[in-house]
Amino acid sequence: MPEIPELEAIRGFFQEQLAGRTIAAAAVRIPVVFRTPASEFRETLPGDRFAAFRRRGKFLLFDLASGRVLAVNPMLTGRFQYVDPGTKPPAKTCLILDVEAGRSLRYADDRLMGKLYLLPADRLEAIPGWADGGPDLLDPALDEAAWLQRIAKYRGGIKNVLVNAAFVQGIGNAYSDEIFWEARINPYTPRTKLSEDDLRRLFRAARAVMAWAEPLARAAMVKDGTLDYEERRDFLRVHRRGGQPCPRCGTPITEITANQRVTSFCRQCQPELPA
Repeated sequence: MPEIPELEAIRGFFQEQLAGRTIAAAAVRIPVVFRTPASEFRETLPGDRFAAFRRRGKFLLFDLASGRVLAVNPMLTGRFQYVDPGTKPPAKTCLILDVEAGRSLRYADDRLMGKLYLLPADRLEAIPGWADGGPDLLDPALDEAAWLQRIAKYRGGIKNVLVNAAFVQGIGNAYSDEIFWEARINPYTPRTKLSEDDLRRLFRAARAVMAWAEPLARAAMVKDGTLDYEERRDFLRVHRRGGQPCPRCGTPITEITANQRVTSFCRQCQPELPA
């Protein structure tokens, strides 16, 4: 699932490559992912122009010159391409936007779980759950004090808190493992057992991991002005590296699968707290 590093890499790439460019043609291939009538994409996007690219949590927001926003939540398997128009599209390509004097922007989704909306910029709250989300992790207003105030409302395992979009948006399973490793916190620790210093360290680790991972994510998917996003995270230090040595202490990484979620951590660097 794309998380902040991948989505920020894509957003930055699109901002560089597409801002100010006009959409020449729009092809709707698999309508099931469209939450706005597919005909609106097909009939009204040609002739519109990309103005800017933003991100909120796990949504990419394509601001258009018409005052509308193309909002995409890629969910688990949504992927973007920006390639030569002659490149064969993936089988589950849902939307193709040809750009004037440019390449072809595509959205593909193997499990058709993503959601695409085309809405006026002042109507984004019509997206289900939009108003219920917490602040984005990279929101400048989310400082340590705000983090502590928000996290105090939550109980249960700290990993469940960190990936809860009602607390903070943009963190998923993979990068939460990286954040806990960076902070030296066991992901199964109850939030109530963590000290204020622990929680402050967790905040700093979350921001540090995102800053570290974004250029690596971009290097994995962008080459020579094209974007062909296949999920490559071979740069991650602990997530899905069960049995491999911890890059900090050499202890084999523990990997636990529960509730369809893989959690990877180092028992030496991230010890359980006493009962």
